[in-house]
Amino acid sequence: MLTQIITFLIFFAVIGCILYGRRLIRTEKVDAVFGNPERALGGTHWVIVGSSFLLLIWLYYSWDIAKGFYPKSANELCQVAKVNDSLLGLKYQFPIEQRELKSTSQIRQENKNLEIISKEIQSSTDLNNQQKSILITFISKTNQLIPLLTNDDLLESETRQKLNDITGKINLLTENFQKPDYPFETEQEKNERIKAVIEEGGWGITKVNAGTGSIENTIEVPLVPATDRGLKFHAAAKELNLISDEFFKIRNHNSEFKNRIKEIKNEIKIYRNDLNDSEEVASSYAKNIVKIARRIEFASIYPPNVLDGMQNAIIKFDIAQMKAQGGLRFIDIFLFPAGTIVASGPSCSEQGSGRWLPKPSDTFNKFVLMSNPSVGYKDIPLLWIDMVDISKIIGFILPDWIADILPGEYPVHTKEGVVKQNFKGAVLKIVTGDFKLLKIPVPYGHIWDSFLRVFLGLVFGILIGVPLGLFMGLNRFAKGFFDPLIELYRPVPPLAWAPLIISVLGIDNTGKVFLLFMVSLSIMIISARAGASGTQLSKIHAAHSLGASKKQILRYVIFPNSLPEILTGIRVAVGMCWGTLVAAEFLAGTTGIGFVENVAKKYFQYEVIWITIFIMGMLGLLFDVTLRKIIDKTIPWRGKG
Repeated sequence: MLTQIITFLIFFAVIGCILYGRRLIRTEKVDAVFGNPERALGGTHWVIVGSSFLLLIWLYYSWDIAKGFYPKSANELCQVAKVNDSLLGLKYQFPIEQRELKSTSQIRQENKNLEIISKEIQSSTDLNNQQKSILITFISKTNQLIPLLTNDDLLESETRQKLNDITGKINLLTENFQKPDYPFETEQEKNERIKAVIEEGGWGITKVNAGTGSIENTIEVPLVPATDRGLKFHAAAKELNLISDEFFKIRNHNSEFKNRIKEIKNEIKIYRNDLNDSEEVASSYAKNIVKIARRIEFASIYPPNVLDGMQNAIIKFDIAQMKAQGGLRFIDIFLFPAGTIVASGPSCSEQGSGRWLPKPSDTFNKFVLMSNPSVGYKDIPLLWIDMVDISKIIGFILPDWIADILPGEYPVHTKEGVVKQNFKGAVLKIVTGDFKLLKIPVPYGHIWDSFLRVFLGLVFGILIGVPLGLFMGLNRFAKGFFDPLIELYRPVPPLAWAPLIISVLGIDNTGKVFLLFMVSLSIMIISARAGASGTQLSKIHAAHSLGASKKQILRYVIFPNSLPEILTGIRVAVGMCWGTLVAAEFLAGTTGIGFVENVAKKYFQYEVIWITIFIMGMLGLLFDVTLRKIIDKTIPWRGKG
């Protein structure tokens, strides 16, 4: 119901915003000068159109619209898929799913195989004339097996009767299938089926595996028929499976064929046993010939017109079952684009776009489930609050070497086994966080870990990169000395550094933050250097003439003029840091958005993968929007002369 409402709202929002935009263009007076930044302000209605259009496409191609408007369609298509799967083996015997009879194609293939082996034997230099003669005789005898199967006069009456019985069963199934009360379900059977439907649940049920924290779908598509139409196809599929099994148990083996095939296999067996080790080539050819003989033995080869009645019966049933699908065929065509529901063994699954493009409703439900702190992912919440003693924060911030550089020795126990605390030991307890004070709420979870890593890497890159970049833009020595060092590592992809850095600094936050620091540092240096060196000389001369000092020129002239490049560099660095972080968490991580996506990829949890993509996009958007606001406040003169 919710998906239906959202679909209608999106549709009307798109139409309404387009009409509003067209009216605004006709009535609003705007500056016609091309390139005026004021022309690009506003346009919220076009944002709604673009976002709604993307969501509408996602709803359609993920089959969420089909799920919202026709929630039982997947279950019904599952039962149809069972029928098609049951028919598939039978159809392949006739020119229905292919251009010719299966018997014809098998005969052509085996004749070709025998012809190829015959030519190889005749041209072989590893065989003597006697061996060639014997092997050619085996080929001839094998080839003579086929007419024994294709001759209508040799077809045994028992085999013919079995084929007629199967044809009759298919015709009877077609007749019953077209009856409204088929499959003649009793009240007890109906109650049991309804109970099984309720227990199985609907299309894409989500659960949490206790103990593992793994979130996965219990079942992709409900297997138990939930509707009368679905039940009809389910029952037909069961009967077709029995008919198909019965057909493939039949062997068109008359007495003469049985004697011939037994004779050939025995002759080849005796021949191979009499060969010595030096006659391996001859043994190999004989082995290949007997393989072909066995394939002919177990193939479903019949006289040309014997199976015509069965073919007509299958076509008749196929027409009946397609007619029974009714509007379901249109739902499959129009609301299941580039795919459908397929049956594979005892289960049904989505095939096509819906396989890798999860439904927004399923994705949202799974996101809500993962947002529950008690669930999270791998027993770690996405984002929550953890009560942490302030001592742990102090111990994290203060380095341990503060205690090491203090004069004196650390406490030593006495003869009585008592340790008396001293000043140096007390400082060590403080810098290591080995004390209790009070607990404060601290953000905790995968999102926070990724956010903190990007933030710290970006901050360190800005704090070091911006001053160094300004220095390089103003000083010849700094530019000449540092520029080769920066340009040496900057072109190297961050992922090339990742294995080395993580190996040296470990898989914890230190290695990942340092990697992000390296990414942001080069960007910030180049941005600040470009901003400093691009400052107009006339502004600097004007400041000199007014008596400004070097510090004042740097603070009031060079730095403000460098801000557009610096802030643009920060925006670029944010995107690079996010991309690098996810890759680093892929390589080595136990928490973070990249870690979640990596684990989800291994278990084909497509909804979780899309959740991580959405989270990364939203966090990146949050960073970018924040930077835009900062840019608007700090450099309001940009683009205004």
